[in-house]
Amino acid sequence: MSNPPAVRFCSPLFAPVVFTTMNSGMNIDQQLQILVQQAPQHGIQPDQMQMIVPVLKVLASRLQHAQYYILQTLDQEWVMTTLKHRTQAGISKTIVHAYPSLEAVKASVATSDLQIVALPLPVTQILFQLLAMEPIDSIIFYETSNPQQTGTEINRQMLRSAIEQHLQNQRSLMPPDIA
Repeated sequence: MSNPPAVRFCSPLFAPVVFTTMNSGMNIDQQLQILVQQAPQHGIQPDQMQMIVPVLKVLASRLQHAQYYILQTLDQEWVMTTLKHRTQAGISKTIVHAYPSLEAVKASVATSDLQIVALPLPVTQILFQLLAMEPIDSIIFYETSNPQQTGTEINRQMLRSAIEQHLQNQRSLMPPDIA
């Protein structure tokens, strides 16, 4: 018999980006533009944010939806689930589920907890938050309402490595200092 996954909560380190024009029609480029514009609110210079935009764009483009629903508490803490490896004791990872619709949430989550809500977030903001949320190892993005489906996993360490690789590539393209 397997143990049920442990559920915990985690506050995003960066305040939620306010997408005042947020709608399901907002494309990835528009989302990224808003992230860059609002970067100073997170203590990040816009030019620094602009440097990671290409990586966020590639990963967001691999997913099927521009926004996903994240389970959160009323205090906007994300609901995390700790999964234990089936055959290797002591190995676990902490994930957050990202659903494509409220219907998908209802089909997959059996909770009557009135303190938990599913709120839509732009896919680029979810990826940006993943960078900083240390307790979370991965986000699983589901593409349909089928509760039996397999999701697309984006691992925080893989995201960080992709950004580091991109930044190294950018530095190697810069001309050497002439001075």
